[in-house]
Amino acid sequence: MRPAVIIACILLAAPPAQARDSSLRVEVLRDPGGASGLIRGVVEIDAPPEAVWKVLLDCDLAPRMVRSLRSCRVLARDPAGRWDVREHVSRNGLLPSVRSVFRSDYDPPRRIHFYRVGGELRLLDGQWRLVPLDDGRRTRVLYENRASVPFAIPGPIARMALRRDVPEALRALRREAEGEAR
Repeated sequence: MRPAVIIACILLAAPPAQARDSSLRVEVLRDPGGASGLIRGVVEIDAPPEAVWKVLLDCDLAPRMVRSLRSCRVLARDPAGRWDVREHVSRNGLLPSVRSVFRSDYDPPRRIHFYRVGGELRLLDGQWRLVPLDDGRRTRVLYENRASVPFAIPGPIARMALRRDVPEALRALRREAEGEAR
């Protein structure tokens, strides 16, 4: 059996998505630049931007929020806190582990721009934007990412996995940030 067919079977056997959530939207599109996906997500969180920001920067918490993430390490950091360089190691199903190294530039607590500086991903470029709502008591989080895996996997299969994983990660972000705000 071809590896792409095996992977498709594994992904299709994944647990079904949770019920519709009107405060969370994700779209995964074919990237016009040829990468495996252009991901856009939005989630509304009952916590101030500062609580969401704290969760987004917590490297120790990241593997609990992203199913495929095995480790997160900060490799370098600006003493003033305006940027850092992180390493993520991910593994999804039967696929090999993938190491990504990226720099995040910070505009606290409003925006994180991240981009590839090393590792195995061919492309990684995106941002998190935090928009305060209700006089700063709530936050709308906007996520955008262009990414491409380092091995041959058909784009539709990669996008299928992202359609499952990204909403789960945004739900986990909401859960952790709301817990942080309590």
